[in-house]
Amino acid sequence: MSAVEIPTAPRKPGDGVRLFGFTVGHVNMPVAFFLDGEPGEIRAPVTAFLIDHPKGLVLFDTGLGSRFIRPKGTQPESFIDLEQGDTIDERLKAIGVDPGEVRWIIVSHLHTDHAGGNAYFPNATIVVQESEYDHAFHNVAEDPIYEISEYDLGQPYLKIRGEHDLFGDGTIVIFPTLGHTPGHQSAKIKTDGGDIVLTGDCCSLKRSLDEFRLPGHCHNADQFMDSLKMLSSLERKGARVFPSHDPDFWATIPKSVPIG
Repeated sequence: MSAVEIPTAPRKPGDGVRLFGFTVGHVNMPVAFFLDGEPGEIRAPVTAFLIDHPKGLVLFDTGLGSRFIRPKGTQPESFIDLEQGDTIDERLKAIGVDPGEVRWIIVSHLHTDHAGGNAYFPNATIVVQESEYDHAFHNVAEDPIYEISEYDLGQPYLKIRGEHDLFGDGTIVIFPTLGHTPGHQSAKIKTDGGDIVLTGDCCSLKRSLDEFRLPGHCHNADQFMDSLKMLSSLERKGARVFPSHDPDFWATIPKSVPIG
């Protein structure tokens, strides 16, 4: 039995680790932001995931936060679009999960569209690569995609170096995928349906991996390419790789119900 029962998705005997996906806003961007040199515009989903483990509830990323909320029925005022009711806490409440029950947040990195919702989970410990923590707290003056008020909240941090098995049972394995930021990380989730890799921004679009295409901005392009090669290796071994901002891929993923 799960440590926290989910009313709209009750566990069945034999259920293992379950994964739920949520849309937590959108960003309207040039495609070149994700694929260097590519023309056109894209309305990209902002994504977050709940991992239902028998030892407790875990989030992978928390999406956009309260500073971007617009009232229902109004038009977005910038390229960031977050309607009232679409934040990760509201998404969880809609399936019967109390945000106070979430015990762990794995942040792929601390950019505002991946850590903006951290404030909704006061009882959670934030799991982050130490190099990402150091950069985000001490070296972000020139990077507006970090907003320190969204992640300097008094919550405890578990600062890790390299690969980390969260529960020691191989079901949630966090591993560095550097390049987008100095301490970017991804996670491999072992579900009953097979391994799923949550990539964060080391793979924003499916084409990023299929074509080994880098975005128009990288902290370190060589590390970024190495991360794509690692994801490709995992995919060849049978893992399903989930890009973080791909609208076509995301349309194929069920929301608010178990994925695997």
